[in-house]
Amino acid sequence: MFSHVMVGSNDLEASRAFYDATLGALGAKPAIESNGWLVYDHAGGRFMVTKPIDGAPACHANGGTIGFAATSPEQVDAWHAAGIAAGGTAVEDDPGVRDAGVAKLYLAYLRDPAGNKLCGLYRMPA
Repeated sequence: MFSHVMVGSNDLEASRAFYDATLGALGAKPAIESNGWLVYDHAGGRFMVTKPIDGAPACHANGGTIGFAATSPEQVDAWHAAGIAAGGTAVEDDPGVRDAGVAKLYLAYLRDPAGNKLCGLYRMPA
């Protein structure tokens, strides 16, 4: 459904450190820089970070969340720990199982250094 996800940042080097760590915990390679963007390709998805093209300061989306798929609860925990170590902030509840009604999910939430809200998610077997 999605071709890519892109977020803005006012500090690309802080974003690089954060996303190299968190996406690396999910198996992605470090960013490739292209056209002033940080580009991450992994498991068929593309995630990018850039300074806003319009020159205005970057800001996070209020109410928005970007979810990253993990292959296990342990990988979600590693993603969360890597994010905190790389300048992210833990938000919401501690990592753990949430009952979504139709499925049980293992989730963890972070804000990146620019304030974007992120979720590490593992869909638990039925």
